[in-house]
Amino acid sequence: MSENLYNETKTILSQYGVEAHFVEGKGSVYKIYSTKGVFALKRIIPQNGVDFVRNVQTLYQRGYYHIVPIYPTMDGRYGVLDGGYLYYLMPWLSNEEKEDRFERHQKLFRELARMHTISSKDISLGEDDRKEHYENTMEEWERQKEFLEEFVERCEKEAYMSPFQLLFCSYFHDMHQALNFAIKKLEEWYETSKDNKKARTVIVHGKISTEHFLYDDRGYGYFTNFEHSKTAPAFHDLLPFLSRTLKTYPRQFEDCVEWLYTYFQHFSFKEEEMLLFMSYLAHPGPIFRVVEKYHLKGNKRKEQKMVKRLQKQYWLLKNTEYVVMRMDELERKKKEAKESPPS
Repeated sequence: MSENLYNETKTILSQYGVEAHFVEGKGSVYKIYSTKGVFALKRIIPQNGVDFVRNVQTLYQRGYYHIVPIYPTMDGRYGVLDGGYLYYLMPWLSNEEKEDRFERHQKLFRELARMHTISSKDISLGEDDRKEHYENTMEEWERQKEFLEEFVERCEKEAYMSPFQLLFCSYFHDMHQALNFAIKKLEEWYETSKDNKKARTVIVHGKISTEHFLYDDRGYGYFTNFEHSKTAPAFHDLLPFLSRTLKTYPRQFEDCVEWLYTYFQHFSFKEEEMLLFMSYLAHPGPIFRVVEKYHLKGNKRKEQKMVKRLQKQYWLLKNTEYVVMRMDELERKKKEAKESPPS
């Protein structure tokens, strides 16, 4: 243990009645060995500290305990301000991997669904809130569609296309198709929900991953790292997870579809929620932003770098397309099964 780590944590730990005899630094987390056991002391910026403690306490009060507990100081505070940072103390979980990747994700999504179910709450919407959101989103997406169509026309008029322009033209159909699908689902969402004056919110974790779902010695899983938590629609947890997971080489992500439907088995989306979720998921925002940046940079753009970015975002687009199309197929079959009379 370095003297610096010991001195950095000594004053903070004293407010918990803990005296360290060994400290390891692991990024923003310190592993504390003491006579009272092994702890994790985490350092965050103070701005992230207000909501997350309140959200964790709300979940505990509602009976959800699969959260790595946050210990109070001896005077009852859940964090210690020191040197411009906020520190909080938790038990250190062994987090031994006893399952494969697929099973770990299955457990994570089951627990996420339970957490969303327990924290679920309907909120009232203003008379024009839904309409305003629909019109603003539709206006933005129609602008993007118009830009892509104009950009492909300009590219095709070039005597010699740049590598980026050539690649964009070969990707244009898939981008256009994804945007049209997102717009179609947004229209269906509005038609389905426009008379509904309520919306369902949950406490979202904000950054779900297997790195933030830890196991104790008995094999029980617990969420940690609630600094990005907030009250929002449930898909605010699903969309960032999918964006990170699908950002890789093209392949069929059937495991992602199974994880999602494990979640839906325990926290079923209403029709309007599913339509909006699929609309946002299908929307080709990341690849659109690359094309727009290329256009805006003009002569200052770096061709090779932009080509690589475009290709990576196209892989994300195709991986997302597989998940969206599988979901669309499964939802259509579910709807047909409900509508068909029993034999």
